[in-house]
Amino acid sequence: MKKDYKRGLNLRLLLATLLAFFSNNTIKAYDFEEDRIYYNITSSSNLTVEVTYKKYDSNSYSGDVIIPPSVSYNGNTYSVTSIGEYAFSYCSGLSSITISEGITSVSEGAFYGCSGLTSIIIPKSVTSIGREAFCACSGLISIVIPEGVTSIGEAAFFYCSGLTSITISESVTSIGDRAFDCCSSLLSIKIPNGVTSIGEMAFNDCSSLKTIIIPQSVTSIGQYVFRGCSGLTSIYSYITDVFITDDFDNDDYSFHSVYSKATLYVPKGTKNAYKMTNYWNTFKKIIEKL
Repeated sequence: MKKDYKRGLNLRLLLATLLAFFSNNTIKAYDFEEDRIYYNITSSSNLTVEVTYKKYDSNSYSGDVIIPPSVSYNGNTYSVTSIGEYAFSYCSGLSSITISEGITSVSEGAFYGCSGLTSIIIPKSVTSIGREAFCACSGLISIVIPEGVTSIGEAAFFYCSGLTSITISESVTSIGDRAFDCCSSLLSIKIPNGVTSIGEMAFNDCSSLKTIIIPQSVTSIGQYVFRGCSGLTSIYSYITDVFITDDFDNDDYSFHSVYSKATLYVPKGTKNAYKMTNYWNTFKKIIEKL
């Protein structure tokens, strides 16, 4: 399954290159440009716009970019409300991005393949981070997901191999499939209380991950969540109402390859429940501590 997804990633990169090569550069992919930023008008009546690209290649943006809260065009002032789909995709020369307060969404693939991106500021007004929004941003070192964001989309940070730290706000309720898959430099992660579901392969192949904290609010954990997390030594589970993590047979479970050496720390009085519940009971070390 993981290999299929990686093949899909490579295919997307290839298709993007072909699209850029064959596209007619005279075709306008935006409504207007201001201060080297390209916009599409999303509502003429509400005067809103989204950030988009000049053309579907890697030359639309570079350097440090600040996205303003509003922009003027043809005598009107438009509110900038979102980063459009694939707006900055494949802009390898993009080094930093500042998103102004008022923008509410980072859409699918918005920064896909921005390998040179090292810094990004996401405002509290953002409520959603779309599918593959920061996929393959290998230069990102740290990210703060602010209060206001409720969901982290599928593969949102897939292949962010340089990412060492993530701060997730208490407002997040779901972490999508493969959200942090192949973040091989990630050292630790605290999932905030309020998250109810952790998607399939969410932290797959995070080989540097040493500790993880799972809050009591979690009621669903997908398969292969921590597969390939070879450095994982401590899992702190605050779950008191222990549940079967998934419905897969044999060794296709959430803690694949982790249970034999990692220590599972659980709330006092719950050790027997963990030992009697499938998949949780595969851990060799379960210690009541929390």
